[in-house]
Amino acid sequence: MSKDNVLKLIAETAYNVGFGAKKHMATFDIVVKAPGLIRFFSITVGIYSLAFDGLSSKTLSASLLILGIIGLYISLYDSQKDRYEKVGIELIQLFNDLKKLYYYAKEADDEALNEILKQLTEVEAKYYQLSISKQILFSDWYTHYKFFWQYQIDWVDEQKHFGLFRDKVPLSFLATVLFLVVALAWWAFISKAIPFSYFRMCGAPA
Repeated sequence: MSKDNVLKLIAETAYNVGFGAKKHMATFDIVVKAPGLIRFFSITVGIYSLAFDGLSSKTLSASLLILGIIGLYISLYDSQKDRYEKVGIELIQLFNDLKKLYYYAKEADDEALNEILKQLTEVEAKYYQLSISKQILFSDWYTHYKFFWQYQIDWVDEQKHFGLFRDKVPLSFLATVLFLVVALAWWAFISKAIPFSYFRMCGAPA
C-alpha cells in the first residue's frame, strides 16, 4: 500500500475516533450541566412571574413542564455519566496516538508501513471495543462544535478537507433552523393576514 493511502486511512480512523471521543464527552457534559441550567432557568422565571403578571401564562407553564420532562430524560443517563467520561478520555488518548502515528508515517519508509498498518488496526479494534453506541439526544450537534471548533484537527483536515456545510455543521441542525425560520415567517404572515378582531369574533382571547 502506498504512503498516501496509509495517511488517508490514519486520518479516516482519527476522524472516527476523535469525533467519537467528543461525542462521549458531549453526552457527559449535557448530563452534568443541563439539569443545573434547567433548574436555574425555572427558578429565575418563577421569581419573575411573581413580579410580572404577564409571565404567569399557560404557555410559560407548558414550557416549564417541557423543561421538567427534558430534565427527567437527561436523568436517565446520570448513573452512566462517569462511564461516558472515562471512555471519552480513553478515546482522546487514542486520537493523540493516531496523531503521532500519522506524523511518523509521513517520514517512514516503505518497510515501516506494514508495522504502521498493524498499529492502526489495533487502534481501530480498541476504538470499537470502547465505544458506547447509545448517546443522549442532541449530543451530535454539540459534538460537531466540540470537534470542529474546539479541537486541533489540522492534521486530519490535510487528508479529509472538511467543508463547512458538508461536515462542520450537521445537516439535521440546518434542517431544524430552516423549519423554524419558515414556521415563524408563516406565523408572521398569518398574524398580519388575519386581524385579531377575527379571533375575538371566534371567541378566542385577544
